[in-house]
Amino acid sequence: MWVANILGGTITLVIGIVIRVFNASSLIAGYNTASAAERAKYDEKALTRFAGNLLIAASLVLLAGGLLPAAFGAPDAVAGASWVLFAAIIVGAIVFMNTGERFRR
Repeated sequence: MWVANILGGTITLVIGIVIRVFNASSLIAGYNTASAAERAKYDEKALTRFAGNLLIAASLVLLAGGLLPAAFGAPDAVAGASWVLFAAIIVGAIVFMNTGERFRR
């Protein structure tokens, strides 16, 4: 189970860094398919910064859930719990992003 955590965490970390550093808004679901007029309503830099930071933070949860059992012999429940926490972080952030007008210009 810890191998899946490390693999998933690494992939999520790389995608988060790409979005954060290179402002890859095309990797943000929904934003990439919006029309140019709709995209103009949003602060793209703030949106990509938030989405990148979100994925980086979520990947650290997965990596911790994978490295703790591998390095210190923690129970596999830690790896499973990290997936639950990962999902909670992602769902919470999606709700945060879509409520209010946080990223509107």
